[in-house]
Amino acid sequence: MKETLHLVQEWDKTFPKSDKAEHCKVTFCNRYGITLAADMYTPKGAQGKLPAIAVCGPFGAVKEQASGLYAQTMAERGFLTIAFDPSFTGESGGEPRYMASPDINTEDFQAAVDFLSVQENVDPEKIGIIGICGWGGLALNAAALDTRIKATVASTMYDMTRVNANGYFDAENSEEARYRKKVALNAQRIEDFRRGSYAAGGGVADPLPDDAPFFVKDYHDYYKTKRGYHPRSLNSNNGWNVIGCMSFMNQPILKYSNEIRSAVLIIHGEKAHSCYFSKDAYANMMDGNPCKDNKELMLIPGAVHTDLYDDLSVIPFDKIADFFRRNLK
Repeated sequence: MKETLHLVQEWDKTFPKSDKAEHCKVTFCNRYGITLAADMYTPKGAQGKLPAIAVCGPFGAVKEQASGLYAQTMAERGFLTIAFDPSFTGESGGEPRYMASPDINTEDFQAAVDFLSVQENVDPEKIGIIGICGWGGLALNAAALDTRIKATVASTMYDMTRVNANGYFDAENSEEARYRKKVALNAQRIEDFRRGSYAAGGGVADPLPDDAPFFVKDYHDYYKTKRGYHPRSLNSNNGWNVIGCMSFMNQPILKYSNEIRSAVLIIHGEKAHSCYFSKDAYANMMDGNPCKDNKELMLIPGAVHTDLYDDLSVIPFDKIADFFRRNLK
């Protein structure tokens, strides 16, 4: 049975509303029966069947933040788009709240393709996806599984399985370090079970400690300031549950990325702390892949991680639009 969601109808995004796109709220179910909430953006005055794009991310964000900006901007360029909240977060359904799953979150993308495929004003042969930050890795996983996805953009991507298993910059990439994390997480499970509720991880540090590394400052500048704060965003508030991302530790999502036949564009800031995820994901995707000609890695000189969340002078939207026009045909 489809969940009843309570959707905010007023404009509550972190970016201004465009006069070049129509906006409405929509819902759809994934194969686990979870109802997802999305913002749909349609080019103003558009007629006929349109190419369509589903957008999600960053990991721990909501559709009112970066994914909505991407979706609206791509609608201005002629695409019907949806920006959706993942299962268990934002305005989407799913209990308990603030959990993540490499399987269910990949399914969220596939459910978005289901929804777009049956819209009267969408050409089901012209559907692409955009994943931002941690959803960039999930977008590649979806592209490796879903042959209906004709083109994929991964922007400022994280491989959430790698960062959970190995820590930032692979600094905890050892059996001993992973074992210690597993012991702590499983102890937390008992505490949560005993209490009957899940402990929150805390989100982005605020106030910033004096010795905070640059990438933490970068996240704070987006999630904890007027620039990107949103009351429903996990990263802006109390974060995922402590055990919320546990299953990412031993379920690598990019195992078969070198079997993606459809077009892929990976975009990253050259100065981003996370750039190694995109470089390695691109190399892995190209290793032995018989379909190499439609794959590209684009590095943005001087850009850091969150520049690709909302900086219109940095995000290469013309390049992204051209990529989708060439490959959604």
